[in-house]
Amino acid sequence: MPSIKSSLKSFCYLMFLSLGFQAMAKPTYKKPPMDELKTKLTAEQFNVTQKHGTERAFQNKYWDNKEAGIYVDVVTGEPLFSSTDKYDSGTGWPSFTKPINENFVQMKKDTTLGMSRTEVQSKSGASHLGHVFDDGPGPNGLRFCINSASLRFVPVKDLITEGYQEYLSLFNAIPGAKKSDARHPDSTADKSAKPLISKTEIATLAGGCFWGVEDLIRKLPGVLETNVGYTGGHLKNPKYTDVKGGSTGHAEALQIIFDPKKTTYSAILEEFFKIHDPTTVNQQGNDVGSQYRSAIFYSSEEQKSAAVAMKIRVDSSGAWKKPVVTEVVPFDIFYPAEDYHQDYLLKNPGGYTCHYQRKIQF
Repeated sequence: MPSIKSSLKSFCYLMFLSLGFQAMAKPTYKKPPMDELKTKLTAEQFNVTQKHGTERAFQNKYWDNKEAGIYVDVVTGEPLFSSTDKYDSGTGWPSFTKPINENFVQMKKDTTLGMSRTEVQSKSGASHLGHVFDDGPGPNGLRFCINSASLRFVPVKDLITEGYQEYLSLFNAIPGAKKSDARHPDSTADKSAKPLISKTEIATLAGGCFWGVEDLIRKLPGVLETNVGYTGGHLKNPKYTDVKGGSTGHAEALQIIFDPKKTTYSAILEEFFKIHDPTTVNQQGNDVGSQYRSAIFYSSEEQKSAAVAMKIRVDSSGAWKKPVVTEVVPFDIFYPAEDYHQDYLLKNPGGYTCHYQRKIQF
């Protein structure tokens, strides 16, 4: 039993904290003038928050951040998301099940790129943050897919000094608490916590000019998102001007984010073998070069087994009159292509493509 003296001491300490917190002026969230923003933000931060840009998947600051804390608007400082609601969606961008406070975010309909999506913005700053989808693991089934460039991370230890003390309760933390007392939900230190299971998977395929592959694959049931880019080469951060000559070893490729409850990796591979010619080495139609090769880049042993099995199935079916030469190789790193390549045939209906679906069965 704690003594009356020690209980009174604890009560006084908590009252001190409470009064101290109330005495601190709450921060105001106001968007700076545009001229100031251009000097305050990096080029990428400005492009994402002010021009509705999108950063590269898996190549951004916070997609794999597991430290406990909150994420605020890089422009205004508005508190937006908490690490307690962050999970690995497999998409390569920070993903959250809900905002830290619904009063600090706003949703807008986004019909750009020929799609209907829901954009997420900060309330005071109107910063473009990302989009929200209905395939998340939380109780509301939402996935807030957010750009790291629109965020600034505030760790638990800095919440008080930066004026975010009201969010300490999310982490069961008080001033002076040990770091282990504010665990991120992904932390292996909490053995009793159940891991969050991602509801999405990623396939990476190459089958000639990525415009045509993307345009057909994106229409499949269960496909949530597609991105074209470069993979399988030796040059870091390649551009189209580097890849188009075939000297970097990269293939024009497509990354496909899909819902495994609505489709399967094998079903996507089956369609892949129908929309391009897997029997021509380093060529699709008039496009010639190693950058146009047929390849499956697997990211797990399960994907490797499925890819090998599908290749054998296609080859033995006789649907293609010549042997299948599709490479089945391990995935390394994917570099998203320039913006004008993304969703090219949506932006340019009737644009060049040599891809179409063959009426064949395997």
